[in-house]
Amino acid sequence: MPSVLVVDDEDDLTWAVGHALRGDGLTVHLAYDGASALEIARRHTPDICVLDVNMPWMDGFQLCHALRAEPGMMRVPVLFITGRNTVEDRVRGLDEGGDDYLAKPFDLRELRARVRALLRRSQNTPAVEPPMVLRIGNLALDLRTREVRIGTKTCQLTPAEFDLLSYLMQRPNQVFASTFLLRQVWGYTPETAEVSLVRWHVMNLRSKIEANPANPVYLCTVARHGYILRSPQGGE
Repeated sequence: MPSVLVVDDEDDLTWAVGHALRGDGLTVHLAYDGASALEIARRHTPDICVLDVNMPWMDGFQLCHALRAEPGMMRVPVLFITGRNTVEDRVRGLDEGGDDYLAKPFDLRELRARVRALLRRSQNTPAVEPPMVLRIGNLALDLRTREVRIGTKTCQLTPAEFDLLSYLMQRPNQVFASTFLLRQVWGYTPETAEVSLVRWHVMNLRSKIEANPANPVYLCTVARHGYILRSPQGGE
């Protein structure tokens, strides 16, 4: 049974989120501050974390960094929930290692749908096993260890970034629309996520795998169509 760690300093909201996720069959661990959350994560490594951003002493971004440093937690999906809802806040949430971002107030049905989508994505196994190490130019992705290297440099990707890059590297030189990637890579529907989520993950990926993110060689935009992962010899 998958488990979720829910962290928020608002008691009523934490209880409501936990109650809703228990209804989906998840084992729920509740914490009301960052220190308690770290202790719980060390005892019971969760399959997904739902973190409030605005908490005293240790905010959600700091907690996310601390959790990522724990053994076995680097690849655990993180969903941020917060009252901050500007584009800058959402971008920062993804930059800080989050996989999704939900603004308060939210409908518990939407939160449950996003948690289910993140769990499906993290637990998904392809029906046909691809090669264990994918290579395009100087870019190498190991499906077993979930490590990515560009030349001799190791790239630290979030689970969402890894899954996007893995999907595209298995299908080089093909163009995919943002709505298609939302559904195929992460299991989202148009009702549960915005296409801007793809743009943010692409932007973050470029900052990690491209020598010049403003002029990408690998992960390119095809105007009015979507994104393509180019091989050195590939065209559109």
